[in-house]
Amino acid sequence: MNGVQIRSAERALSIGTWLIVAGAMLYSILTVTPLAAAHTPDKWDWTAPILPLVVDAAVVIVVRLDAVLARLGGNGGRWPIALRWMTGCMTLALNVADSALQNDLVGVAVHAVAPLLLIVTAETGLAYRRAITAAVVALEAKRQAEREARERSAIERRDEAARRAREEREHTAALAREQREHDARMVREQSERETAAWREEREREQAREQAERAEREHLERQREHDQRERERREREAADRAERERAERVERERRERQEREERAARERAALLSSGPATDKLPEDDARAIVAAARAEGMSVRTAAELCGWSVGWVSTRYAELRGPVNGVPVDLAGTGR
Repeated sequence: MNGVQIRSAERALSIGTWLIVAGAMLYSILTVTPLAAAHTPDKWDWTAPILPLVVDAAVVIVVRLDAVLARLGGNGGRWPIALRWMTGCMTLALNVADSALQNDLVGVAVHAVAPLLLIVTAETGLAYRRAITAAVVALEAKRQAEREARERSAIERRDEAARRAREEREHTAALAREQREHDARMVREQSERETAAWREEREREQAREQAERAEREHLERQREHDQRERERREREAADRAERERAERVERERRERQEREERAARERAALLSSGPATDKLPEDDARAIVAAARAEGMSVRTAAELCGWSVGWVSTRYAELRGPVNGVPVDLAGTGR
């Protein structure tokens, strides 16, 4: 098994484990929340989901940290085991408690499925991860041993070749001159090959440096272009925002002017009818009093226009005293 297959197995194990954890958490929250709410004072019912969330959060911590420790080949000791089994037992007890209190054995069995699956999955996942880690360590050790064996074999072959070369040189001692000429020729050829190889390597290095320099220049030009483009978009956005603000201010000014003009026309229409011969209905009288006060008329004049007494009008003036949101009280809210 190669590294890709091991990583694929670990990924499948991790995805499956977290799917089971997520499903068990959701099922536990939906199952335990009604039980907690039933045993909680009414004004604290909103705290019912906190208990399953806390227990399931501990489950998530245990599963996650166990996975990390197993991958690193470590061991957290007894406390992680205690926490793992304690959270599993708590989840199991909370899920089956409601059915157990009602003596519903089928309900106990059904609600025990998700917690038991969560507990067994946590333990099995931990065992799988430890086995995978051990397999990876063994595979690395095997590869290291193979590399060392190959290196020793290469050293032995080089030693054997050197021994044979010495034997051949001793055997050809009578042909020393020819051998020296041959050796000299080989040296020259080797030197020429090394010189050619060095020259080719230097040319490749120069070509690579030129390519890298060209790439850096291209990236720098691209960054400058992107910076200019970003600044242009920011300027356009700022200009657009400024235009929108100016248009909004102008629109609000026109709307405010239209409201004031409309209010003035309505006041003029109310005040143009002249003194009332009879006492007007209260709503109409209130509208006339508001218009008269906004126009700065006296209390007596307003009383003549609406047909009501001066005291009643004075009371309405006192009620209308003071601006509302910076605008004098007019016909707004009078029903007209």
